[in-house]
This record gives sequence, C-alpha cells and structure tokens, in this order.
Amino acid sequence: MERTMSVEEKIRRAEEIYQRRQGENATKTQTQKVPVNNTEKKDIKLLKKMIKQIIVCILIYGAIYIIQNSHFIFSEDFINKANEILSYDTNFVEIYESVKNGFLQIHSKIQNQLNGTTQETTQENENQNEQQNEEQNENQVQSENNLQVESNGENSQKKETQDEGIGGAAENQEQTVTLSQEEHDIANVKNTASFIKPIEGNISSKYGHRETATGVVPKNHTGVDIAANMGTKIVSATDGEVVLSSEEGDYGKHLKIQNGELSIIYAHCNNLYVKQGDQVKQGQEIAEVGNTGNSTGPHLHFEIRYHERTVNPEKILAL
Repeated sequence: MERTMSVEEKIRRAEEIYQRRQGENATKTQTQKVPVNNTEKKDIKLLKKMIKQIIVCILIYGAIYIIQNSHFIFSEDFINKANEILSYDTNFVEIYESVKNGFLQIHSKIQNQLNGTTQETTQENENQNEQQNEEQNENQVQSENNLQVESNGENSQKKETQDEGIGGAAENQEQTVTLSQEEHDIANVKNTASFIKPIEGNISSKYGHRETATGVVPKNHTGVDIAANMGTKIVSATDGEVVLSSEEGDYGKHLKIQNGELSIIYAHCNNLYVKQGDQVKQGQEIAEVGNTGNSTGPHLHFEIRYHERTVNPEKILAL
C-alpha cells in the first residue's frame, strides 16, 4: 500500500525535482558551448588565411601589370645598352699591370728624389769640410810664415851680435832656422804639463793625413787612435778641469780636459766617469774605451790641442 505523503513532503519532493532538472540544463548548456567556440576560432584562422592570399594575389597582379605597361625597362634602347656593356671584353690582367706599373713609377720617382737630396747633403758636407780644411791649412801656413819671419829676424840679430863680439866684422852672413807652428806648439805643450799614457794599446790610426779616407774615416786625422778592448779604463794624461762632457757629434761620448791653454780630448768612449766642472788628477780614471759616434771599432781617440791648434800626440809622449 502506498504511503500517503503529506503536503510538506510533496512540496520538498517537487523542489528536489526542480533543482535536479536545473542542474542538468546547466550541464547541457556548458557542454554545448565548446563546439561553438572552436568553430569561431576556425573561422578567424580561415579569414586571416584568405586575407593573406588576397594580398599576395594583388601583389602578383600588380607586378605583372607594371611589367606589361613599362616601356623603359624593356625598351630597345635599354636592351641595346645592356648588350653593349655585356659584350665589352674587360681584361682585368691589363688593368692590374697598368695600375702596378703606375705605383712602381711613383715609388721610383720618390726614391730618386730622396737619394738626390741625400747625395746633395753629403756633397755639401764634404765641400764644407774641404773648405774648412783649406782655411785651416791657409791659417797654419800664414802662421808658419809669420813665425819664420820673426825667427829670421831674431837669428839675424843674434848673428850680428856674435860677429861683433868676435871680431867686429861688418859682414852679415844670413843663417835661416825654420821653426814650424806645430813645433812651436809642441814646445809650449811640453813646458805646460807632463804627460802619461791614457791607456795601453796599439796605435790603429796615426795623426795627420790619411789615404784611406771614407765617409766614416776623414782625411785629416786630428789625433791618434789607440785600439783597446771595450770597457778598458782610460786615465787622465794630465791634471786639469773637465770643460766638456758630451754625447753629441762624431766623437760620440767624449771629454775635453783643459789645463791653461792646453786641452786634451778623449773620444768614442763607452762610459764617462766625470762630468763638466770636475777637477781631475793625472792618472785618475775618467772613462771607458767604447765605439760611440763616428767610429769603426772600439778604440780611444786621443787628441792634444794648444790654443785649439792640434798637435801630434806622438811628439809629446811615447804611445
């Protein structure tokens, strides 16, 4: 037998049925939305693809239209010029050779100009050196002549005095005694100071004129070259004051020591032990043998001057 439901149960049962049906409808609605969204996305992709195809077609048709209606690019004049350029036979080897020869000619001209300038400078220096040597020789000859005249006058007076003392003879016999300027300077040098050897060694080049003169070896040698090993100690030949300590010029590293009117030069040194203004004693170590300046090997250039006139050092001391 069926149980009789009250009114409240019927209402509750009706509400449950209603709510269950509402839930089913909501599930159906959500399930049906998925295919709708996918369809929209597919439609958008197809639309974009179609738009791209339309744009590409427009571009292709536009290019074809421009080519068909262009009278310049495919005109006969343009085609003829293009054929003319393509038919021209370009020899790249000849072009390379011509450019290379042009550069070589320019380089040779520049080199010749530089060599000419160097030769002119060398010739000018040689001419100046020859001119200075000639002037020095002329001055020396003139000084010798003046000294000879004075010596002749003194000798004549002495002769007259001797003749008068002996017998009062009236005859004047002329006796000539020639004393060169160098001999006069040598005597004064010996009277000024005593000398010792600056180094021990063999003389590799003597004082005076040299036959084997080159651009490095001048014709007129103003001192003596004493060959020695590199670094050999050099001692001062006399007392004096260092008036010059230099590294410039053909002498390279060199010293000039002054004693009154007498000056001595030590040239082509390796190291200098004293400086300008120092007082040195005879036998004091002042430098080392070197090969600096205008030199062909390690040696000491030893030079003696009196009143800035050079004299032969071998006539002053035994070297």
